[in-house]
Amino acid sequence: MTNDALSIFNYQLSAKMNFDKLPKIELHLHLDCSLSYKVVQQLDSSISYEDYSQSFIAPAKCTNLADYISRAIKGFELMQTNEQLRLVTIDLFEQLKADNVIYAEMRFAPLQHIFKGLAATEVVQAVNEAVEEGIKITGVHARVILCTLRHYSAAQSMETVKLVEQFKGTNIVAFDIAADEAGFPIDNHIEAFQFAKANNIHCTAHAGEAKGADSVWETLEHFRP
Repeated sequence: MTNDALSIFNYQLSAKMNFDKLPKIELHLHLDCSLSYKVVQQLDSSISYEDYSQSFIAPAKCTNLADYISRAIKGFELMQTNEQLRLVTIDLFEQLKADNVIYAEMRFAPLQHIFKGLAATEVVQAVNEAVEEGIKITGVHARVILCTLRHYSAAQSMETVKLVEQFKGTNIVAFDIAADEAGFPIDNHIEAFQFAKANNIHCTAHAGEAKGADSVWETLEHFRP
């Protein structure tokens, strides 16, 4: 082994042994699935650690995708005001900093956060401002993807993609679709993705998690992420 090869091998070995110290990039991060127990306690001190472990964290083996997604419900229930959205976002930045993440793309569905009176635009603005604050506090760079959900109507999907358009030039950079693909067809969302394509909006799309290869093919054909 040459000296150069030995140096590379030793670096790789060292990197594996000190993985948490390596800089990282996180490209698939759901904001409402990332609440630490610390921030949950700030938002609702009545939630015990046992409740948190059962309701906010998925078990090692879930029965299906819908079972897994149910762990997000308690999260977005605690994210219904400007300050709650800010606290959760800043908390996530602190977690990213601790994991030595240098860049993250976080995503969330803004229409899940309007149940206590916020308008969808206010939700997105609150998260966008919190991201700016988080970047300044931690030095972690981040951008935000707005999600429509499989069970949403065509109107809700269009509302979501138009929020991405409205916030162009900010930390809001793309449109996504998530949630239970096995339970809901793609029909309600084709128009929103066509709008995204026509308006040069970047897109990602969840697929293949619950319906296999057919779900991937229809997503590629109709959404063109």
